[in-house]
Amino acid sequence: MPTSTQSSTRPRILVTWPVHADVAARLNALGDVDLHPGPEPLSPTALAQRIAGADALLGFMTDRVDAALLRHAPRLRVVAGALKGCDGYDIAACTAAGVWLTIVPDLLTEPTAELAVGLAIGLGRHLRDGDAQVRCGAFAGWRPTLYGHGLHGRTVAIVGMGRLGRAIAARLRGFGCRLLGVDAAAIDGAWHDGITPSTLEDALDQADWVLLALPLSADTRHLIDAPRLARARRGALWVNVGRGSVVDEAAMAAALASGQVGGYAADVFAFEDLALDNRPAHIAPALRTHPATLFTPHLGSAVAEVRRAIEHRAVDNLAAALAGAEPPDAVNRPSLRP
Repeated sequence: MPTSTQSSTRPRILVTWPVHADVAARLNALGDVDLHPGPEPLSPTALAQRIAGADALLGFMTDRVDAALLRHAPRLRVVAGALKGCDGYDIAACTAAGVWLTIVPDLLTEPTAELAVGLAIGLGRHLRDGDAQVRCGAFAGWRPTLYGHGLHGRTVAIVGMGRLGRAIAARLRGFGCRLLGVDAAAIDGAWHDGITPSTLEDALDQADWVLLALPLSADTRHLIDAPRLARARRGALWVNVGRGSVVDEAAMAAALASGQVGGYAADVFAFEDLALDNRPAHIAPALRTHPATLFTPHLGSAVAEVRRAIEHRAVDNLAAALAGAEPPDAVNRPSLRP
C-alpha cells in the first residue's frame, strides 16, 4: 500500500524496491511515495495495479516495462531506472506513450569491472574448491594440489569494448596479459594502451580467457553458442558479466561436460532477462552443479556506496522529468503529455 496519502497536487511516485533513507527523503520531498518493501519483486499484475495513477516510476532490474504495462499508467511521465542495461524496458513503447525513460550509464561500470577480474582470478585459481577444502577441515598444510591458471602471460579476449569492456581492460593491463578487444565500433577505433583489435572468430582462436561484457540485444542473444564454443581454444576459461542470454547456457553446460570449455564464471543468467518471453525459468542444474564453474548472484554493482549513488542519480533523472525538464540520462525523446 502507498506509504502516504495521494494529494491532488503532489505527483505520485512508485518505487519498486526499498531505497536508502536519504534517497527516500528526497523522493518524499518530490511527491507522495508508494514504496514496495520487498522482499520479493512485484509481480506483473501487482506492478500494473500499483502503477495506475502514478506520475513517476523508480524502477529496478526486476521490473519489466512494456506497452502492456504502460496502458495501465495514463498519468506516467517518467520511468527512472536505477540500472544501466535497460533491455527489460521497452524504449519504443515508452516513447510512444510520451514517457521519459532514463538509466544510470556510468556508476555501475567500475564495480562490475572489478568483479569481472575477481571472477577470472577465482575461476582460474580454484578459489571455490580451495575455500571448501579449508572449511571442511581437509586442509592439513601445503600440498601440490589445485593447480590452476594465472593471467600473467595469457591471451585474454574482451568481447564488448564499451565502457565496461574498457574498464576491464584497464584493470587487466597490470597483470601482464595480451589483450584482444572485440567490438571496434563501440570505442570509435580508439585502440591503444596495449589492446589489439580482433574479430570474434580470431579472438576465440587465440584466447586462453574470454571475458564477456556485452549488453543484451537481438544481435547478442546466444552470440556464444555451440558452434562458437566448439571453435574456441580447447580448455579456455570464460567469464560473463554482461547479460546471461548472451551465452547459450545449455551449450555452455555441454561444452563444460566435454572439456571443450575449461571453466565458466558468471554474475548474470538467462532467467533474469525479463524482456525474453521464452527465457528459462531457472539456471540449468547441469550448469549450476558443474565443478568447473564459479557464480555470483548478480553482484556487479553490489557496492554499498555505489548503489546509493545509483539511486540518487535515478532520482536526479526523475526529478528533472517531474519539473518539466529533459532528464540528463534520458535514452529517448518522447512527445510530452500535456
